[in-house]
Amino acid sequence: MKLFNIRGGVHPEDRKHLAADQAIEDLPLAPLLHVPLQQHIGNAATPAVRRGQQVAKGELLGTGQGPISAPVHAPTSGRIMGIGSFPAHHVSGLSVRTITLQPDGKDRWLEGIEGVPDPFTLDPDEIAARVAAAGIVGMGGATFPSAVKLNLRKKYRLHTLVINGAECEPYLTCDDRLMREHTAQVLDGARIMAHALGMTQIIIAIENNKPQAQAAMTQAAADHAAVRVAGLPMRYPMGSEKHLVQTLTGRETPARGLTADIGVVVHNPATAFAVHQALRLGWPLIARLVTVSGGAITRPRNLRVPLGTPVQHLIDYCGGFRVEPTRLISGGPMMGNPLPGTRVPIVKGSNGVLALTAEEVNAQAAAPCIRCASCVAACPCGLLPLQMAAHARAGDLDGTVRLGLMDCIGCGSCSYVCPAHIPLVQFFNYAKGEMAARGRAKQKQAETKRLIEQRTARIEAIQQAKREAMAARKRETAGKPPAQTPADRRAEA
Repeated sequence: MKLFNIRGGVHPEDRKHLAADQAIEDLPLAPLLHVPLQQHIGNAATPAVRRGQQVAKGELLGTGQGPISAPVHAPTSGRIMGIGSFPAHHVSGLSVRTITLQPDGKDRWLEGIEGVPDPFTLDPDEIAARVAAAGIVGMGGATFPSAVKLNLRKKYRLHTLVINGAECEPYLTCDDRLMREHTAQVLDGARIMAHALGMTQIIIAIENNKPQAQAAMTQAAADHAAVRVAGLPMRYPMGSEKHLVQTLTGRETPARGLTADIGVVVHNPATAFAVHQALRLGWPLIARLVTVSGGAITRPRNLRVPLGTPVQHLIDYCGGFRVEPTRLISGGPMMGNPLPGTRVPIVKGSNGVLALTAEEVNAQAAAPCIRCASCVAACPCGLLPLQMAAHARAGDLDGTVRLGLMDCIGCGSCSYVCPAHIPLVQFFNYAKGEMAARGRAKQKQAETKRLIEQRTARIEAIQQAKREAMAARKRETAGKPPAQTPADRRAEA
């Protein structure tokens, strides 16, 4: 199919050879699983179990709260050891509410779990409801509840579902292996989602450095006229949702808009696979594929990991560290986040654990900007990173926003090509965080003002009621003869 050019991007060494030929392996259960109640964008789930309770595999551990939320389920059978705080799978390392489960080794499924023989007979609302109940979120890293995207048909005129198999981040190969080894299941999940969205065509987009995945998906799609497989040029960040859609359709997504605005919805192959399991088998999302790679890992692997498994357990299974890593990353090296330690658990958005050596990191001290404009040429969003960074460093966040901060996708292409080794993307992430903090402070201030006004109104209403009651009593008193005093009564006697 015809592809369209997009601006910018870079060509980092992909280093996928470390794990690309490693077939998926099932990771043995860890002694303890730490299942966070927030593994998604939106409100955290609320515990549905208590300490000491025995649970079965797939049993509900936490219920979603509100439309942008997702439930969590037991990755295996066992006993709830506690509900408390545990370090999050996040660069901050801050603790989040977590359910700790001790596996009993039986891996016993919850009774009554079953799928639907033919999901294509279901109403779209029923499919979305089942996806929501299974706790499925975007598994490419965004972790947006998938059921919400399946309901976009109610607001937008949709025509194309894109399965984003670009996997353009270096080192990561779990989507590649998934499309190779579970081809039919990925395609089935994609077709179920397209049915729920009322779409007429599916495009499975895969970068050209994954020829086996392209061949497997092409063969599987041969019997479905509505499904096409597109080979993508190897350019980072080809996996960026909006740039992928522009490459495939030639249409640009409106600034700060959704691809649904132009009739397209994008999902990850792992999300499609999870939808297949939820609809065909009735399984909730309790495990995911994770690439463990990097020069410091003894034996890089692609693992099927129960959610809540500590990162250290994955590293031990891969033979530990060959050398002491200089940097430990969750996700890919371009957009991933440094891990605060190896105690943190694998969550729904964890697609990779990378242990990189000093040679791979190639960290160097930042030098003054020479205004070469390499970052401008590399930016896929057409922004001016050098000017944005200057405003951010000066604390002029409003100026940074005017230059397009909120259109930055945080891909790190600018930092990658900068000859002065300036961490440009870190300035932008900092500025976004500060803007978000400002927004929260403004919202809090508005809420405080609203509460004060409500309190003032309540006090005024109470005082007005008292004044009216006093006036009424005065009117009643004015119509009665004055009460006799003791002296009056003695005089009458």
